[in-house]
Amino acid sequence: MSLKKSLFLLTLLCLSLSLVLVAIIWMTCNHIQSKYHDSGIIYRIGEPVIQNVEEPTEEQQLLLQTLSFIQILSCILLPVGSLIIAGAFFYRLKCKTPIEILQNSVKRIENQDLDFSIPVGSGDELGQLLAAFETMRNELLKSNQEIWRQAEERKRLNAAFSHDLRNPVTVLKGTVKLLRQDIHDERALERMENYTLRIEQYIESMNSIQRLEQLPIRKKETAVSLLKEELTHTAKLLAPSLSVSVSARAKIPIPDKKASNFCEHERTTVNLDHGLFLTVAENLIGNAARFARRNLSITLAIDNSFGNFLILSVTDDGPGYPEKLLQKGPKPFGKTEENPVHFGMGLYSSQVICTKHGGKLVLENKEGLGASATAFFQI
Repeated sequence: MSLKKSLFLLTLLCLSLSLVLVAIIWMTCNHIQSKYHDSGIIYRIGEPVIQNVEEPTEEQQLLLQTLSFIQILSCILLPVGSLIIAGAFFYRLKCKTPIEILQNSVKRIENQDLDFSIPVGSGDELGQLLAAFETMRNELLKSNQEIWRQAEERKRLNAAFSHDLRNPVTVLKGTVKLLRQDIHDERALERMENYTLRIEQYIESMNSIQRLEQLPIRKKETAVSLLKEELTHTAKLLAPSLSVSVSARAKIPIPDKKASNFCEHERTTVNLDHGLFLTVAENLIGNAARFARRNLSITLAIDNSFGNFLILSVTDDGPGYPEKLLQKGPKPFGKTEENPVHFGMGLYSSQVICTKHGGKLVLENKEGLGASATAFFQI
């Protein structure tokens, strides 16, 4: 019941009870007063007897005055008292507990303690306020957790960046030392140029990750047939020597469309950020092409069982992902092999993009096939 209805009902109930009590008091007082009359005679019609009435004594007059005062006082005090009682009941039943909960919640939030829940006990206005306050607390908690996660991720990113820069800097310092000592080294300048370029590429990789974390998602309707065509073209460029298969299917059948060829229909579209999808596709295909032996499989699917998702799966017949990578997930500069050209940023940046797109990146090793990377994009 709303606060207005509750207050009106309690007020009406208490006033009704007070009026009943006033009526009882008046009836009782009148009954007592009827036993005492002023001086004079009583003559009843139809009866020949005339009865003399004695004048009330001082005690009886005082009693009659007191009864009259009680009647007048009851008409004032009982209605006013009933309103006070109605207000007290209203506060205790409807306001006291929600206000105490809100006060306690504000204190905990001021102390940066967000690990609690606010109970919503009713559906009235105060209950709705508690529900809104709980939503705000939950959003603050998520925001703090995200800030903390980003801070931790930034620490790991900086640590990985510093670690990977150590070797090029050491080589450059050694080369400079040799040049100062006039030790002849024909490849000194070439080595310095290569490692300077490598440091430049590291810095560009760091900048690209920072841009990805701040990159907005711009979704638009895109034909699935176009995505399949672009995947085929990308696979030819990144894996020219491999046997590549590209397919599109429906994981969950769509009414009036065959699961085997629904993506081939020109009017089948998905709502996603086209550019970011291609970035993830290029990262996954390029990563798989480096480790595949002969075969590379690329699959597009739509899953509407737990929300609408476009699923991109890239599977190779290589040695598979290291166990450490499967357990802890992609990390910045998390290279699976020592390669001066690749910095181990492809899987990590793909994971960042998928998360920003409302999805995720799943890495697994499939028995008898190799490594499989599956990217989910919310559409």
